[in-house]
Amino acid sequence: MRIDIMTLFPEMCERVLDESIIGRARRNGIISVECHNIRDYTADKHRHVDDMPYGGGQGMLMKPEPIEACFKAIASQCATRPFLIYMSPKGRVFDQSIARELLSRENICLLCGHYEGIDQRVIDSMVDMELSVGDYVLTGGELPALIVTDAVCRMVPGVLAENACFEEESHYAGLLEHPQYTRPPEWNGLPVPEELLSGHHEKIAVWKRRKALEQTAKYRPDLLEKAALTPDEIIFLKENKLI
Repeated sequence: MRIDIMTLFPEMCERVLDESIIGRARRNGIISVECHNIRDYTADKHRHVDDMPYGGGQGMLMKPEPIEACFKAIASQCATRPFLIYMSPKGRVFDQSIARELLSRENICLLCGHYEGIDQRVIDSMVDMELSVGDYVLTGGELPALIVTDAVCRMVPGVLAENACFEEESHYAGLLEHPQYTRPPEWNGLPVPEELLSGHHEKIAVWKRRKALEQTAKYRPDLLEKAALTPDEIIFLKENKLI
């Protein structure tokens, strides 16, 4: 998988992407994540990437020409046209299902806006999807782009030690994750649940699933409406007055 990030602050992105699991995966060639400075594709000596909006209004807008030139340069390096995503508060709210959808794409390009956004003509003629990471406004698209990159790349085979590392996590299967414990078996008078110490794999699996159902019902009941539940799980939720 290849992900390209179009930004005015490539160094900011690189500092994050060079660290931890994603950084190791990049160095090992498992994933390719490249950051591109949109200013490098300006045509004037002052490297202007913004201008005043027509019709007035607060702030400045990013100009279309440098964005187009940057994207064309990226596309020329790829076998297929990259799927272009603009990080925008007006976009679809990013979630795990979208992350899995993006995982199936060979090339993804993330466009980070700044100032008051970008010229609408870029969105109309070039952008394939607009994505938001939540109902709030940030100073730029870099942090959202890094969130999307991390969420997608960690599911690429070989990035994590094994698929179970993410397949059992919150949201991947439509539920929140079950509580987790480590040593010591008792801490400050609080014991680890007996089921987890039993060594009985089937009993542990049932405990984890039921606790995931409880956590989801308590903190994100909206997720239960879309989760694939068995008849026994529905009975469990009703008997425990969780639905």
